[in-house]
Order: sequence, then C-alpha cells, then structure tokens
Amino acid sequence: MATTHTISADDGTALAIHTEGAGDSAVLFVHGATFGARPAFATPGYSWLTACADAGRAAYALDARGYGDSERPAAMNTEPGGEPPVRADVAADDLATALEHVRARHDGVHLIGYSWGSMVAGVALERGAPVESVTMYAPVYAPDPDRVAEFDPGNPPAPKREATREETRDRWDAHFGDGDPTRYRDAEAFEAFWETLHDEQGVSGGEPTIEAPNGTLADLTEAAGAGPVYDAGAVSAPTLVVRGSLDRTATRADGLALYDALGSDDHEYAEVSGGSHFLALERRRDVLFDRVRAFHDRIEGEPGGADR
Repeated sequence: MATTHTISADDGTALAIHTEGAGDSAVLFVHGATFGARPAFATPGYSWLTACADAGRAAYALDARGYGDSERPAAMNTEPGGEPPVRADVAADDLATALEHVRARHDGVHLIGYSWGSMVAGVALERGAPVESVTMYAPVYAPDPDRVAEFDPGNPPAPKREATREETRDRWDAHFGDGDPTRYRDAEAFEAFWETLHDEQGVSGGEPTIEAPNGTLADLTEAAGAGPVYDAGAVSAPTLVVRGSLDRTATRADGLALYDALGSDDHEYAEVSGGSHFLALERRRDVLFDRVRAFHDRIEGEPGGADR
C-alpha cells in the first residue's frame, strides 16, 4: 500500500507524493487533468504503483498543486476571468521538485505522464529534466482543432471545474460506445476508483463532486487551436507512446503525431487492444503494466542505463 509524504515546491506550496516499494531505480507518475495521483495509479486492487513495486522498482506518484492531497492555489477560489490556475508549465515546476526528491534516493528515474500529465512531462523534458526514459501514456499532444469547443475553459475562463460521480462514470462508459462496459472493466472497478477519490480532492457530500484547477482546459484548448504546448522534438530521452485502442480522448492520430514529432533516437509506439482512456483501471491493465515494465527493463539493460 502506498504511503504519502509532503515535499515543498520552490514557492513553498505543499506537494503530496505517494510512494510504494523499493529499488535502485524508480518510476515517477504524473496524473491527468481531473483526478489526482492515488485514484489514477493507486486504487486498491488496480494499483500500478504496486505493480512497479512487485517488479523491483520504487514507485512514486505526484499530486500537482490543486490536486489530491497537495495544497490548493488560492486562485481556485476566485471569480472567473484571467489565467486559470495550474497550467502545464506550473505543474512542470512541481514535477521538477518531485524529480529532485526521487533522484536523490535512486540511481535512475523513469517518468510516466498520463493524459494531460504527458504535457506536463513534455514541458519538463523540454526544460532538460534528467530521466532515464519517459512513457507518454494516453497522451494528448495536438488534438484535432474541431475539439476546441470540447476543452473550452469558459468565457471568461473559470478558475476551477467540477465533475460529479455520474458525469465521471458516463465519461468512462462513453469510450465503449454501445458495448457493455463490464466486458472491459470489472463491475467493482468504478466504485473502487471513486472510493479512492473520496479520500482527497475535497469531495463534497450529497451529490459527490470533485474540483480540479482549470488550467488543464486552457492547455488543451491551446494545443487544439494553436498547437502543442511543448516541443516534442526537444524530448531526447528514450520514449514509449502507449494508448488503449478504444481511447476516445487520446486518439490514435494524435498519438502517432506525437511519436513522429519526438526528437529521441529511441522511441516506440504501442497500443493495447480493448482499453480506454482509463486502461490502467481496466481488465487489460496487466498488458499495459507489462509493456511499460519491459520498456524500462530494456532501457536499464543497455550500456549507461540505471543499475537494477
């Protein structure tokens, strides 16, 4: 089971980092746009952190400011207008703090950015973040311009947005079209995910609702309208781009565009059949976990790679 520690960003913001396992090398996870690190990566029974620990690596997952157990920016409580808080560049500062914390304890670090977290990872790597490899899991890079309205942060932009339990489940189910979600997802998976989410992010009573900073939607709108928020050509670390074949958020066209734009001499593209944007919580999750673990094993087995 993961334990939680608090580290301090350069500006004093308290950041939560969740960890499990031990090893010479480590894996550091960055969550997506709406949910913090524990529901995304450490839901009991579906934990990617546990899978990493079982494979002999230490696993860490960061809550960017405004998410999970990390401190909320005061700007989340302001009136609409101005820059929505916690854009990818700010979250990349938090990632730099977490990376420094992890690198001080391990010989090498593999980075995994999930969904919007792939943007955060991309910004950090563009700035020269030192990692052994990066996995862009369910990445959103340069979405089709027709999707701009889908990401609209509001006019004027809202500082935060809400997601109810019903909306969250409906979004997950939508990936499966007219198919039966239980073909791809255990019947209890959503409840386990939502119960883990209840422990953080200020879930309210009544109709349970979570709040997230709205800078993510500003990033997605920019990526769809003006182009990517980071230069994939500046990413030189070995890179794995991986997505589920049913993912309607991180599309195949966008994933391949990212793959083609990468500057790394060593990059791979993979898809897991029968998986959605929430693949790490679905029945095919072990295929995802094993594929990423094999990538890490290969990188560490090459000259100059981190020692196991």
